[in-house]
Amino acid sequence: MGTDLRVLRPDDWHQWYDKLIRAFGGVPEPSEERELWNALTEVDRSIGAWDGDVCVGTAGAFSFRLTVPGEASVPAAGVTMVSVAATHRRRGVLRSMMRRQLDDVREWGWPLAVLTASEPAIYGRFGYGAATHHVNVEVDTSRVRLSAPPGTDDVRLRYAAPADVLDACEAVYARKVPGRPGMPARLPGWERLALLDPESGRDGASPLQCVVAERGGEVVGYARFRVKPEWETAGPEGVVLLRDTEALDAAAHAALWRFLFEIDLTSTLKAWGRPIDEPWLSMVSDIRRCGLRVRDSLYVRLVDVGAALEARTYQAPVDVVFEVEDDFCPWNAGRWRLTGDAKGASCRRTTDAADLALSVRELGAAYLGGMSLASLGAAGRVREIRQGALGEAAVGFGSVVSPWLPHGF
Repeated sequence: MGTDLRVLRPDDWHQWYDKLIRAFGGVPEPSEERELWNALTEVDRSIGAWDGDVCVGTAGAFSFRLTVPGEASVPAAGVTMVSVAATHRRRGVLRSMMRRQLDDVREWGWPLAVLTASEPAIYGRFGYGAATHHVNVEVDTSRVRLSAPPGTDDVRLRYAAPADVLDACEAVYARKVPGRPGMPARLPGWERLALLDPESGRDGASPLQCVVAERGGEVVGYARFRVKPEWETAGPEGVVLLRDTEALDAAAHAALWRFLFEIDLTSTLKAWGRPIDEPWLSMVSDIRRCGLRVRDSLYVRLVDVGAALEARTYQAPVDVVFEVEDDFCPWNAGRWRLTGDAKGASCRRTTDAADLALSVRELGAAYLGGMSLASLGAAGRVREIRQGALGEAAVGFGSVVSPWLPHGF
């Protein structure tokens, strides 16, 4: 039996999405969540694999603009909703969708494709490299204290209904986006993701709560969270479940995290998907009682090597010739000379001798500055041809702050 690939039509969406849900276990989503993803899906950038009139494969792409080192906002395809029916595994359905999708992204003129992987082993063969990591934490707030910087007490905190302050919170988020690689600018409609609060997903916790931080009447930070009351024989053991938080300066950041640490009747703070260099981690009295667990997050694929490497800047001067291997997108294969610094970069085809040899997967992993080329070299995944070239490139590719993806897609 063969399958046909075609661009999604609006009236295909529900069957297409049902197949995606089944591939991820078959548990129905709350209606408000399903309606939101229906509204956000870009049907003209989504494809389905069809066996007759039955959808057996799904893949979509969101039109993102992603921050890269140097604060540029670069077009990127946010690859999403990828699945293959269990009845059609090992027939090349996934490969054909990945092939079609990357050809489309190239045709759109976007230099990057990015995704989050349900299973890390899947996407490396298509040229995606793990470019960002995040940390999940479980803090024993009964025993860990936060040392706040001067000015923290000048920040005013107040509760607000999440929907009432959504615009102010989104303005804070927008101001943070240029300063950290990996953050996507939120297009209209995506702000609704932060307000999703189905009762079925609370697991005994409160409805979503929000506290905003203000200085001089201006909102300079926010935290959205739930509280799950729990009681033991000895007394309250409630849990604070952090959804998301952003702040524009150190004092606002400290004020919000101190508040989260000290909510009455709680003794644990759980947070998922936080930056691995988030400032509060340097303020705690006992990092061992913060239950840190690091995991992979955003995977990056350079669809156009030259355009992608030119789009970012480099924290130290680089002048290096890469020998790039890219079997899946052969237009990237060959030698590229990258020259750049903190002001800009140029990346062009060359016949000069190579300094470093690597695959496009390693370039994707190092692209946002979170994964060191030197570390990849030590793992045998980057081969140094000119002595000293690996160290020079590794320094240039670094980032002052760790790249981070603030939410899934």
